[in-house]
Amino acid sequence: MPEDALQKIRSIANYQFSRGAGKALFPEGVTIRHSKRTGKVREVIWKGRLLASLRATSGTFALTLEGFKRLLEAFKPPRFRVTVQNDVAELIRQGRTVFAKHVKDADPAIRPQDEVAVVDEDGELLAVGKALLSGVEMVAFQCGKAVRVRRGRGQTA
Repeated sequence: MPEDALQKIRSIANYQFSRGAGKALFPEGVTIRHSKRTGKVREVIWKGRLLASLRATSGTFALTLEGFKRLLEAFKPPRFRVTVQNDVAELIRQGRTVFAKHVKDADPAIRPQDEVAVVDEDGELLAVGKALLSGVEMVAFQCGKAVRVRRGRGQTA
């Protein structure tokens, strides 16, 4: 793989998440799949597992559970995390929407439309999705949707 392709995807990840995210997410040896039609980056795979897909519309990454595991290992809580009450953890694991009333804590740096990891009170990764509120609003509000879950750990393909 060309070194400039790896540098490009790392730069996008650093811009989207923060400095250091690119290297944490995409180690040496990742496979980059390109669109056959446009030649643009579409997917990043490591050891046979999909880490992220690059959205054509926004030019940002949609991370998989595997990708977020790598990111969470590199950044201390509460970075990128939305913590939910343990009593709703199983529902979130099954891919259900996170409501603000169930949020115990959230990274105050989260903005609407950010990619986020949903964790339980013990820090276990439950799901990945897109923030619908800011991190501050998720904690403050008692109603409304906080995170649109894209993939829960308990969901079957």
